[in-house]
Amino acid sequence: MSVETILAGLNSAPSNSTSPAPAASSALDKDDFLKLLVTQLQHQDPLNPLDDKEFIAQLAQFSSLEQMHNIAAAIGTLNETVSRQDSLSAASYIGKSVVAEGNTITKMDAGMTPIYFTLNNAASTVSINVYDQHGNIVKTERLNAMQAGEYTFTWDGTDYNGKQAANGQYSVYFSAEGAKGSAVLVDTEVTGTITGISKTSEGTYFKLSDGRTIGFEDITMIAEAAKGSSETAQNE
Repeated sequence: MSVETILAGLNSAPSNSTSPAPAASSALDKDDFLKLLVTQLQHQDPLNPLDDKEFIAQLAQFSSLEQMHNIAAAIGTLNETVSRQDSLSAASYIGKSVVAEGNTITKMDAGMTPIYFTLNNAASTVSINVYDQHGNIVKTERLNAMQAGEYTFTWDGTDYNGKQAANGQYSVYFSAEGAKGSAVLVDTEVTGTITGISKTSEGTYFKLSDGRTIGFEDITMIAEAAKGSSETAQNE
């Protein structure tokens, strides 16, 4: 008697219960597989017993199912262990000054956080656009021709009218062109001191002392002091 025959018999068997039957599952676990195997042995035809090769093949299938179940359980345990280790590792970052990929700065009464940018090639013009949290452009600044290298830019905190912008977080975007009008790649980094950790379904985020957040994967350097700079950008 084949497994398909047993399944058909089980599905067509009458039920004396008036309660609704639970929804059938399309997936068979190792217990279901073993029950089917035992049932098949119990209902085999004595005059036409189950072929040895077929029986051995089904035992091999059961063994493979058991191994896959154990592997899945081991992977689940490993994921939990890695998650706990990531949390412990993230906690060790608290109080550290870090450098991370990003383009967000904070304006406070105490001053303005700088942003660091790297020109991969020489640029004839460099434009800097500052946006508020609502996506509105606050100010545009243009810098003199610059050689390839690392620079620091600190916004003076004023808008197009020369008035001081409100305190808060702002995004800074750079665009640069070479001598022949070709685009020049600009990489940006920010620094800050980590004061907290936030874990979401999207990943682990660190909260900086000025309220900004950075992703765990964005951190490029852990330092005890703020990132230095080889040169400082000068406005036109």
